[in-house]
Amino acid sequence: MELFELLANNFLLLLNAMSIYLLVGLLLAGILKQIVPDDFISKHLGKSSTGSVFKATIFGIPLPVCSCSVIPLAQSLRKEGASKGAVQSFLISTPITGVDSILATFSFFGLVFTIYRVISSVIIAITVGLIENFIEKDDKKTENVKEETSCGCHCSCGSSKKEKKSFSIKEAFIYAYVTLAKDMVKPLFIGLILGALFTSFVPKEYSAMLFDNQFLTYIVIILFSMPLYVCATASLPLAAALMLNGMSGGAAFIFLTAGPATSAVTMSVVYKLLGKTSLIIYVTTIALLSLIFGFFYDMFFSDLNILKFSSNVEESSILTQVSSLILLILMTYYLVKERLKSKNS
Repeated sequence: MELFELLANNFLLLLNAMSIYLLVGLLLAGILKQIVPDDFISKHLGKSSTGSVFKATIFGIPLPVCSCSVIPLAQSLRKEGASKGAVQSFLISTPITGVDSILATFSFFGLVFTIYRVISSVIIAITVGLIENFIEKDDKKTENVKEETSCGCHCSCGSSKKEKKSFSIKEAFIYAYVTLAKDMVKPLFIGLILGALFTSFVPKEYSAMLFDNQFLTYIVIILFSMPLYVCATASLPLAAALMLNGMSGGAAFIFLTAGPATSAVTMSVVYKLLGKTSLIIYVTTIALLSLIFGFFYDMFFSDLNILKFSSNVEESSILTQVSSLILLILMTYYLVKERLKSKNS
């Protein structure tokens, strides 16, 4: 019984840390979806080769696109003529630095780490895109690509409707708490559970031994995170749990960068969409730059205590508790709904 209480307590700690920021981030994403025209991305990324790499990276930072639906959107961009480098940059910057992910990162790790993550992710995305365009001369502007994705996302993030739409707060809420939330809740719940399990049951003396060798920790983390399918937001509670058990901020950065950008799903799509050479460039460059930026973070910010959330559930405010309750209800609703749907199909 005590173990269950400990697990529940640590689950709530992680949930409380991010709930209000995540709910606000989702709402902002919903509002952005209403403001940004549906054909904005394809209009700006469908032509230029080098210029589109920078545009793809910058547009991907606040873009209201869920971690899953960035894949079919990247496929449509490629079909409309975007360079391989632009597609790769878009795949990196969008899931890592979405508005919901930025606020959730701040909720756990504070301002310095959040700014460092955003800036370094922009640099990584641009570098990957430029290297890709330099190594592979992309003469072929259109390719036949299957309009499918293995993560099963059916949201309308990548629709290319041309008609002008009026702002609707109702549609903003629907996009935020139905479309985006539905695709996020499962990996988020898994991330919270894994984080709570690790914090509750892994003895700190063992985890300290695991994280004692900094370079070895980097290698283990990057090998663990790269094939793992974790969205940018859902990976945050697990990274926080690892840091609570002694992992450095630099290693957490590697986990939060390499994981969302190089999941098995994303790597499979890059291979089918852009080819083997592009996949090698994509994975190798992200891995090397993640290691370099992780090392630099530990070199310059190792003394900074970046974990900013309370370790006591009872100290949480009423607003935090209400936000956690709302997020928990959303997760429960969509998880039960998905379960019932799979049983009936």
